[in-house]
Amino acid sequence: MAIESLPTFTKPARQRWESIPADIRQRLLSNVWCGHCSHETTITNFTGTIKGGDLVLVGQCAECRNDVARVIEGS
Repeated sequence: MAIESLPTFTKPARQRWESIPADIRQRLLSNVWCGHCSHETTITNFTGTIKGGDLVLVGQCAECRNDVARVIEGS
């Protein structure tokens, strides 16, 4: 079993991420599209940044380990 690292966030990204309720954060992490697997998956080993006012999580597919991303639009 692989050991996953703790997420690395920029300060603004961490503030945005922590402002989202924990149950919603979990749903966002487990509802990411993997283009390689062609289905919904969970993002692992992810980092977070703010780009264009949106929170962008970049990490790996839990199944195939290919790169995946999740964009959480700003308010």
